[in-house]
Amino acid sequence: MKLKCILNILAGILFLSTASCKAQEDNTKIVLITFDGLRWQELFSGADPLLVANKKYVNDTTGLKEHFWRDSPTERREALFPFFWKEVSKIGQIHGNRDLGSKVNLTNKMWFSYPGYNEILTGIADDARIDSNDKVNNPNVTVLEIANRDARYKDKVAAFGSWDVFPYIVNEERSGVPVNAGFELAEGNDLTEREKFLNELQPKVPSPWSTVRFDAFTHNYMMEHMKKNHARLVYISYGETDDFAHDGDYEAYLKSANTTDAMIEELWDFTQQDPFYKDNTLFIITTDHGRGTDPLDTWRNHGDKVKNADGVWIIVFGKGVDAKGEVSNREQLYSNQIAPTVLKVLNLEADTEKMKGKAMELSAN
Repeated sequence: MKLKCILNILAGILFLSTASCKAQEDNTKIVLITFDGLRWQELFSGADPLLVANKKYVNDTTGLKEHFWRDSPTERREALFPFFWKEVSKIGQIHGNRDLGSKVNLTNKMWFSYPGYNEILTGIADDARIDSNDKVNNPNVTVLEIANRDARYKDKVAAFGSWDVFPYIVNEERSGVPVNAGFELAEGNDLTEREKFLNELQPKVPSPWSTVRFDAFTHNYMMEHMKKNHARLVYISYGETDDFAHDGDYEAYLKSANTTDAMIEELWDFTQQDPFYKDNTLFIITTDHGRGTDPLDTWRNHGDKVKNADGVWIIVFGKGVDAKGEVSNREQLYSNQIAPTVLKVLNLEADTEKMKGKAMELSAN
C-alpha cells in the first residue's frame, strides 16, 4: 500500500513537472520585425565606400563620414548598427553574409514589398496573386491570423507598420488582428498620455511620402501598445530605409538604419525589464527584399529586373536561440522559413499545405 502511494506521488510530481514544462514552452512571446529594403551589404559591411562620399547621393559627405566611415568593414558596421554588432552578435544569430557563404533569399520572384511581406508572414510565395503593391486584401492567411484564432493568443496579437498597405497585407478585416499603419492614430478609451500626444503630433508632422509615415510614430505606438496590452505576438515594420533609398538619399538611408537599430535596442531593453516579456521573448528580424549593387545606381531600386535584389538576411535572438553570432558556415535559408518558425515556437498548426518552408533550427536542443 505504501509503495502504491509512493508511486502515485511520483506520478503526480512527473505530471506537474511535465505540465510546468509545457506551460513554460507555451509562455514564449515573439516580436517579429521587418526592416524595409535594408541591403545585406550595409548590415554586414557598414557604409558603402562607393556611396558614402558620393555627392550624387549625399549632401553632407564630411558629416556622414564622421558618423559612419571607419577603416574596416567590421568597424563600419559597428558604427552603423551598434546594437546588432555589439550586443545581438553575442546572444543571437545573424544570417546572410554572402561573402562568408551564408545566404538568405526570397522564394517569390517579384522582389518588392507586398510579395516579400506576404512570403514572410504566410510562408507562401504567391506570385500569381500577389504581384503588385496595390491595396488588395491578402487571400493568404498570415501567422498573425493563425495565432489570433487560437484561444491562447486571441486578442494578444497586433501589427504596426509605417506603410499604409499593411492593413491589407495582414487582412485586418478578415483576421481580426488590429493593425496600426500608415497615418492611422491610436484608438480606444484607455489611451495613454503618450498615445494622446502621438495622435496630436502625427498630423502636424508632414511626411515626405504619401503612403509612409516616419518610423518614430510606428515605433512609439507599438511600444505603448506592448506596455499596456502585453501582446504575445507583435509584428512591426519599419519603412523609412526603403523610401529614402528610392529617393536616392544615401545620407538619410544610413541615418534611418542607425536610428532603427537604436529603436530595436529600446524595444529589447523594455522586454528584458517587463516581467511579462523578460527571458520569454524571441526576436526575429528580417527584410522584405534586397537592393541592387551593380551598376551603382541600382542601390536605389529592387524588383525582378534588378540583379541580386532577392538577397536578404535574418537575425534571431532571445528565448530559445543558441548564440552563434555572425554565421560564417555555408548555408542557404529562405524568407519562407520565418512563418513556419513562428508557428513552431508558438506551438501552432498551419491551416495550409502550401507552406513550403521548413522552420529554422534556432537551438541544438
